[in-house]
Amino acid sequence: MLHLDDIASHEELFGWTGRLLAQVVEPLGRGETAHYRPYDWRTRRFGPPRPLPPAPVILVEGVGAGRRALRPWLAALLWLELPAEQAWARGRDRDGEEQRAFWDGWVPAERRHFRDDPSRPHADLLVRPGHSVHEGYDVLPGPAGTAGQGPDSHRT
Repeated sequence: MLHLDDIASHEELFGWTGRLLAQVVEPLGRGETAHYRPYDWRTRRFGPPRPLPPAPVILVEGVGAGRRALRPWLAALLWLELPAEQAWARGRDRDGEEQRAFWDGWVPAERRHFRDDPSRPHADLLVRPGHSVHEGYDVLPGPAGTAGQGPDSHRT
């Protein structure tokens, strides 16, 4: 799994496409181990290279994973259906007061990103949290595809 929080930075909240392609997508496309330098959000710098070996499936998790420039390399796009305000509240709770200024900048940046390059319309599957922690997730067909519509695809 690759977390896009490791690829983005304070200076490049969404301007990391070239780095992701060069450090991860292109080496994996050649069957090679990728090496990316994860970003440390507290020290505000990139760390030492981390290997990501090739695998049949690599989950790329994070806001921007479904962007136009990456879609040609995606086998499927899953969209986590969660109100933005709820997602932002979870992030603020996770990061605490130390990252308050980050979140003040993130919210408008995310809005601009999805206004200019929406991902949801291209989602093969929509993933919605169940009503409680014990209910898991509902997985539904997305606007762009019919992936995962088998008889057991509605719950995970």
